[in-house]
Amino acid sequence: MKPSERRKARRLAVQAIYSWQLSGNNIADVEHEFLTEQSVDGVDITYFRELLGGVATKKSQIDELITPFLTRPMDEVDPVEKAIVRLATYELTFRKDVPYKVAINEAIELAKAFGAEDGHKFVNGILDKLVARTK
Repeated sequence: MKPSERRKARRLAVQAIYSWQLSGNNIADVEHEFLTEQSVDGVDITYFRELLGGVATKKSQIDELITPFLTRPMDEVDPVEKAIVRLATYELTFRKDVPYKVAINEAIELAKAFGAEDGHKFVNGILDKLVARTK
């Protein structure tokens, strides 16, 4: 597996998490939709599934970890940034094989690609605080 395959898996997972957050659809349906309707060339499908399913099943635990570092209620956080922070928090907490610098850098790049103008600063700030607390 190449790092680019995981990068593509994260990118697709953020989009699927975003869709799931907004639609409220069953996570299995969202997964199926993305795997059948999106280009998955060069995507680590196994990792995509783990990220999507992991964020969905551990959402409450992930949100508890994030909430202390928010300056506004969770429901007021931009949905794109929320999806990115949830994904990165999942990796930081449950995927010990992923170096924290990689998880944070990937999240920042996703925020630059999909988030608001300064969304990457918000994402970076939350994740830096999370990592500092868990070290």
